[in-house]
Amino acid sequence: MTVLTGAPLLPTYARFPVTFVDGEGSWLIDEDGKRYLDLIAGIAVVSLGHKHPAPLAAAKEQLDRLWHVSNLYSTLPMEHLAVRLSERFGGAHAFFCNSGTEAVEAALKWARKSTGKTGYVALEGSFHGRTMGALSITGQPGKQKPFLPLVPGVSFTTPDRLADAVNADTAAIILEPIQGEGGVHPLGREVLETARALADEFEAMLIFDEVQTGIGRTGAFYAWQNSGVKPDAITLAKGLANGLPIGALLVSDDSPTGFVPGDHASTFGGNPVSCAAANAVVDTIDDDLLAHVREIGALFQNELPNVRGRGLLLAVELGRPAGPVAHELLAKGLLVGTAGDTALRLTPSLTISHDEALQAIAILREVLA
Repeated sequence: MTVLTGAPLLPTYARFPVTFVDGEGSWLIDEDGKRYLDLIAGIAVVSLGHKHPAPLAAAKEQLDRLWHVSNLYSTLPMEHLAVRLSERFGGAHAFFCNSGTEAVEAALKWARKSTGKTGYVALEGSFHGRTMGALSITGQPGKQKPFLPLVPGVSFTTPDRLADAVNADTAAIILEPIQGEGGVHPLGREVLETARALADEFEAMLIFDEVQTGIGRTGAFYAWQNSGVKPDAITLAKGLANGLPIGALLVSDDSPTGFVPGDHASTFGGNPVSCAAANAVVDTIDDDLLAHVREIGALFQNELPNVRGRGLLLAVELGRPAGPVAHELLAKGLLVGTAGDTALRLTPSLTISHDEALQAIAILREVLA
């Protein structure tokens, strides 16, 4: 296949100078046949590795049956996925969409409908998406400024000042258990407990944005399970279908369902092929794989300096611009992301092997020396 170097794409991405044509496991292959060890995994999306046999077989089987019917009707893959996610949550109802930012938009509407209130409390440095509602609760002024004015009624605060921001008008407190795009900064258990207590006191909804932390990424199926602080709702996307587009809002059975028919919709949400792949992913992420995630995450943290995060959502703090270092690693066949301005982000597939992790660590040590 010919690589189109001047394809007519809008300039919304600063892409690395490489075009990939194939992948397997933790490896990607470019148009020249060069192999790269992938510590990005599509930005924490390809959770089981490229071409993992379980979601691959499930998607292929569903492609031979049914692609799309809309949400005027139900499909078995969607129903089965809702059951699986609910069981892992401890009882929840699901709304399916196509991406993380759509899941956040659904959560924002659900909170207003459920409480009759309009205010939101979010954290400085947070990232929740790029559609207008999700961008409005993203605590990064640089991302917001070109698109002002945004949705009103949002209060930004710091973890230690949550109590100053929540009041009787607050519909929802929305937090990332680990701030991903903002630099991979985990929130402590005490912060999450405070948020839970404030939500209960002011009859607000507590929403955890688990678009990046969910589906095994931190060594627990949902990141909230690490702390035991149960939210009213969570958003999911990235790793749920191993690369096929999907997003989800899960609302706890202990919280108001809020919505009635007509309140919200997604034409492609719950797509049978994406849901079939997601069912295979959920079935594959068992206790043994979660233990493996914790083990490999600890290996990176023990063998590299200045690492923060949990499981396989990690950042290596450089104290200098991370972009040039990511390009240097690319030249050596290692793919990493960036988090904030001065950190490398490591989000490999959950199935990365011990030997592959050691290969990555050796390259990182060489470049960072």
